Amino acid sequence: MAKKLISVIGGTGLQGGGVVDALLAQGRFDVRVATRNPESDRARALSARGVQVVKADLLEPTTIVAAFAGAHGAFVVTNFWDPGVGARETEVGTVAVDAARRAGVEHLVWSTLPDVENITRGRLKVVHFTGKARVDAAVRGAGFARHTFVEAPFYFQNLLGVMAPQPLPNGGRGWALPIDPALRVVHAGDIREVGRVVAGAFDAGDRLKNGSVLAVCGGTYSWNDFASTLNALGHRLQAVQVPADVFDRFFPGAAEVREMFQYFAEHTYFGPLHEAHIGAANALVPGRTSFADWAAVHMKGEKS
Repeated sequence: MAKKLISVIGGTGLQGGGVVDALLAQGRFDVRVATRNPESDRARALSARGVQVVKADLLEPTTIVAAFAGAHGAFVVTNFWDPGVGARETEVGTVAVDAARRAGVEHLVWSTLPDVENITRGRLKVVHFTGKARVDAAVRGAGFARHTFVEAPFYFQNLLGVMAPQPLPNGGRGWALPIDPALRVVHAGDIREVGRVVAGAFDAGDRLKNGSVLAVCGGTYSWNDFASTLNALGHRLQAVQVPADVFDRFFPGAAEVREMFQYFAEHTYFGPLHEAHIGAANALVPGRTSFADWAAVHMKGEKS
């Protein structure tokens, strides 16, 4: 029998790429990836692995329906930081959800995050969380035979990129933060492991409660935990707290990031329901990589 098809939006990125890898390793579905540039090196590499690659752009709604045509399932993730998305993330995500429903997708997995504005009763916005969360209602109301929510953690990979250690005012290196670095409130993980949970949700079908929220988490950490783990590998890093108004002047968009940290400090990364949502993901697909194990491979220091 022909395998059912899963369409992956964002399949050339870290999160979507992990979904593609997990689906291919599972071997129970055919996989299609929608990308703006089917001629990119990443897209060509996927084609060589037997993945269908089609041209589609979330910012061009007329291209999206074809990306879902004939698919049993679809994984959809949007990127707030992509040019043209930003404050439009709710609109962009809702259009994609509607396109999947019109194309006849039976099981949609939507990559979401907690609604910070609702959790804090409007005091904090954290638009790159809340914008995704506001698509959730469209997913629930679209009429899919099945829908599942997955929540990605703070990426370990961020510590190699946008949150890599930086020079500090005291002459050291590490992170200047607008919160107490001893607070263990960051749900973090290897972003590519989100794919294992998404593939598990598609495979489980009606064995998984419809509308489940699956939070993928390798552990709960403080910034001091990150520093001490890396220092054991030969780094010399520290995390220091700075006033909020100082942090807000560090870089364009710093106020948005500062609000995010403030939200973490008050409610944790995954919010008030984190235990249930992490537990649901672990029950479906057990086993996550800890920061210590990930760092030993990807962030070796001088002693290593």
